[in-house]
Amino acid sequence: MPTRILPAVGDADAVRALTTLLSQLPDAEPVAPVGDSTQLVDTLARLAAESVDELPEVVVVHERIGPVPALELVHEVALRFPAVGVILVTTDVGPGLFQAAMDAGARGLVTLPLSYEELAHRVQAVAQWSVGVRRHLGHGADVFTGVGGTVVTVSGAKGGVGTTLTAVQLALAAQASGRPTALVDLDLQTGDVASYLDVQFRRSVVDLAAITDISPRILAEAVFRHDSGVALLLAPAEGERGEEVTDRAARQIVSALRSRYEVVVVDCGAQLGGAGATVVELADTALLVTTPDVVAVRGAKRAVRMWDRLQIRKAEETTVVVNRHTRTTEIQPPLIQRITGTAVAATTIPANFRELQAAVDAGRVHDLDGKGAVRQALWALAAELGLVKAPETALERRGGRGRERGAGGLRRRKE
Repeated sequence: MPTRILPAVGDADAVRALTTLLSQLPDAEPVAPVGDSTQLVDTLARLAAESVDELPEVVVVHERIGPVPALELVHEVALRFPAVGVILVTTDVGPGLFQAAMDAGARGLVTLPLSYEELAHRVQAVAQWSVGVRRHLGHGADVFTGVGGTVVTVSGAKGGVGTTLTAVQLALAAQASGRPTALVDLDLQTGDVASYLDVQFRRSVVDLAAITDISPRILAEAVFRHDSGVALLLAPAEGERGEEVTDRAARQIVSALRSRYEVVVVDCGAQLGGAGATVVELADTALLVTTPDVVAVRGAKRAVRMWDRLQIRKAEETTVVVNRHTRTTEIQPPLIQRITGTAVAATTIPANFRELQAAVDAGRVHDLDGKGAVRQALWALAAELGLVKAPETALERRGGRGRERGAGGLRRRKE
């Protein structure tokens, strides 16, 4: 059986040299190389979503990959796709890098300039390891969960637009539908998730910041299991400690969470630091909450332009959520879409503070009336974003034709 090898190289000359050697290896099947870290992770996620067997046995990461540093990329691939063997190609042959690569999850190193014998030996060994892991896992999608969960970030155009309420309700909706969900408060200086959910817990996201290998046990010790079932990773009680959460730490923390939960909702607040920017960049969906007033919409436009300048996220890859919407306001969603250049969620959140006041003041927004307009709209937004698991029909439970039709069949029945 041929060994599928996916090269991840950011330099054109290095691509040619590496692919030429890989094509000469016995029983090797090099696939089209990817040029950056985002493309690599997206490619692996797409293949894993189809089938575990579609994943390459070996990924070769060149030290000049970007924008994510090579060791961080190795760690993310090893964490999210544990049956894929990763080889790091590097000019550094020192024991320090070797140890760092092994700690990150690499299965081997190949030094530059490339040697056919060294590359062939290492690819063969890593491929055998990958095949053994898959055999141990039984090739079953029910066992392997490498594709990871869905990460949704919720940011505010400015303070006070309803960012935390939106994040909390999205997480509650996903959890209530049967999808294991984590809610992260990454508003590191002024986070209020704990206050909104009536939680007192001494551990926070800072406790994970200095840990390079976040095991399931360590992660479980840092999160708080809320009565709703949502796993909470809270902001530090001392806001100044938020500086300890670097962009690298944020990437590792969210990667660890997405490997354990189907949905990860991250409250990034209105002030975007390095940690928040990193998570917005890697998120599957990035939401920007605004209210339909001039100041907030200007703030949304500034945020979108900043994300684009910093190459965090393009405007068309961002979804604006309009909170406190009324039909009488002059600023309506289509105008916000034109101003910001983003997508705008079809679901708007109505202005009805009286519905929220008692729950917010009591710190129990999880007790919002299910018949209330605000709560219904926020849970409808969760469904629009695909965070809510669709209920099984009677035919699906019996294994009938409904299962074969899948989501398309459900849509046809609704129509």
